[in-house]
Amino acid sequence: MTINPLYSLTGFIVGTLVGLTGVGGGSLMTPILVLLFNFHPAAAVGTDLLYACVTKSVGSLVHGWKRSVDWAIVGWLALGSMPAAIGALMALRAMGPPSAAVVDPIKVTLGVMLFLTGLVLLFRDRITAWSRTHGQDRSPVTTRNLTILLGVVVGVAVTITSVGAGAIGATALLILYPRTPLARIVGSDVAHAVPLTLVAGIGHWWLGTVDMSLLASLLIGSIPGIIVGSLLASHVREAVLRTILAAILIIVALNLIL
Repeated sequence: MTINPLYSLTGFIVGTLVGLTGVGGGSLMTPILVLLFNFHPAAAVGTDLLYACVTKSVGSLVHGWKRSVDWAIVGWLALGSMPAAIGALMALRAMGPPSAAVVDPIKVTLGVMLFLTGLVLLFRDRITAWSRTHGQDRSPVTTRNLTILLGVVVGVAVTITSVGAGAIGATALLILYPRTPLARIVGSDVAHAVPLTLVAGIGHWWLGTVDMSLLASLLIGSIPGIIVGSLLASHVREAVLRTILAAILIIVALNLIL
């Protein structure tokens, strides 16, 4: 296993952004690997899933310690996402080994998810305000069913693109659970991402689309980066960084799609 300092530096930069804003792991790392380092999209997605599993495990432990995880929400999400992830993996396996034939669909799907993530980041405050004044009369059964459906969508999206369990998933939960404090929404989203990325990542490893040397290099840089970003978060205007990140994601998305 060879450690590449350039990949570790990339991991540090992305990890710092994750620590500062709480988003940017999959939505930044995968396109960087594809566009800057010319990794095959399947290898970038597979490696990033296991990378996300490790980094989000740390965040999940912190949220669990702070008791900011709603395990009922996590359970309903997982009820939809786990079978969906396995189904998506079976579909990828049926498509055969990664080749030029599957590059464009993965790139386009990744681009669409990045574009949606960018829009969500730009309008998160408005979406949050809207969720506080709507959906209050939704029945518990309807909310549960919609949460399971959200899990299905997120499970497929994350397995194919490694994007969707962060900004998009958390924002959807804000709409479904307007009375739940934001900290518990974020904590539940992070906790759900751990088993999802683990299952999807193991599936990609089984398919042969995980680069273990790349994974090790990224983790060596990203873990210190997340710590540094978390320490600096209180001294930085998160809203400004979020807007810049959203603009970058939209530009990258258009590059991938077009």
